[in-house]
Amino acid sequence: MNFDSNNSTQVSQDDPFGGNLLDRAKRVLPGGVNSPVRAFQGVEGDPPFLHSAQGARVRDEDGREWIDYISSWGAILLGHAHPDLIEAVCDAAGRGTNFGLTTEAEIDLAELVCDLVPSIEMLRMVSSGTEATMSAVRLARAATGRDKILKFAGGYHGHADSFLVAAGSGNATFSTPDSDGVLKAVAENTLIARFNDLNSVQQAFDAAPLAAVILEPVAGNMGCIPPEREFLENIRGLCDEHGTLLIFDEVMTGFRLAAGGAQEVFQIMPDLTTLGKILGHGLPAAAYGGRRDLMQMISPLGSVYQAGTLSGNPLAIAAGLIALEAIVEDPSLYNDLEENAARLEKGLWHAINSRGFPCNVQRVGSMWTLFFTEEKVREFEDAQLADTQAFARFHHYAMQNGVLLPPSAFETAFLTLAHDTETIDETIDALVDAIERTYT
Repeated sequence: MNFDSNNSTQVSQDDPFGGNLLDRAKRVLPGGVNSPVRAFQGVEGDPPFLHSAQGARVRDEDGREWIDYISSWGAILLGHAHPDLIEAVCDAAGRGTNFGLTTEAEIDLAELVCDLVPSIEMLRMVSSGTEATMSAVRLARAATGRDKILKFAGGYHGHADSFLVAAGSGNATFSTPDSDGVLKAVAENTLIARFNDLNSVQQAFDAAPLAAVILEPVAGNMGCIPPEREFLENIRGLCDEHGTLLIFDEVMTGFRLAAGGAQEVFQIMPDLTTLGKILGHGLPAAAYGGRRDLMQMISPLGSVYQAGTLSGNPLAIAAGLIALEAIVEDPSLYNDLEENAARLEKGLWHAINSRGFPCNVQRVGSMWTLFFTEEKVREFEDAQLADTQAFARFHHYAMQNGVLLPPSAFETAFLTLAHDTETIDETIDALVDAIERTYT
């Protein structure tokens, strides 16, 4: 099926070839996009081309408007185009967009992060979550003198070679590249376990000495999947027992679930933490940090090399400071997020239960996913059993009803502080109608 109602048709007079924006994009960008999920292949449709955003809503080049639950894949907390943030970024740009040398604002942001995140004593700024996770794993390998790491099936930690690995033969001791161009020798150093399955984690520890276990404490890239009771605690114990470093990928959960991230919520201290998204509130900013003794191994203090021309970019730092200062000044904002997210969840569950829809809502804080399966989703194999064709139809109808959701059945949706009660109620009505149309 082709959802042509999603297609942006505006024609530029400057385009010598004519055609709509998607045609133009496909001539110069692989698939017409700069990140695969934006192509809307997961919902068998054509992507909109966005022009602007304000608060909880986005608008495309054709003037169509949606309530936005992509929220820049979780990077937006305060709402789109927040006036304080825009003012701060413009002020920073007026002083210079990048210097390639350190600024005082970088220290300010680093001090805020260290104050907020329980496990971080020292950090290094980078420009993307992929850089952060890649660098954290390199540091873990240097600190332990070991090569192998453990990740979880369905967990996404960026596109570094070590992470683009799939489980082979369903066994944690055999892994295969998940992308062309990834060396088999690299894949063999990444073991795979199943989220919320401690037996598979134990098998990996039995198979080889591990430099690190890396995971999202709340899975967000196979849909929103919370950790089950004692799952994180037992992984922490196994890491301690085997001299393995625990890396929490809090690129999504950092500053979203709480000021201190998921580690504050679940009271589990990782050795290293990766941050992103809200850290730059939509601008390219990320970081990795942890215990001081580990971070002092990073160049120029130590022998673990990592560098970046745009690391600590003044515009991204300015945006991050506004976001984190808002959290410090108003800790109750997480209560507001929780109340509105719970209102959305309750409204969807009421419709599901009263009408018998084969759906399942899973939520942690302001992260949520509507799975098209009646069974609780505990790990990636469960998520794969959901009806992706039904989700594609649902996504199409949701867009027709004015709601923009992540264009994949395996992605998490996000609220911002701009999603107020009125917006939530509008969303519930739109999504319930979309579910009904999906099944009629």
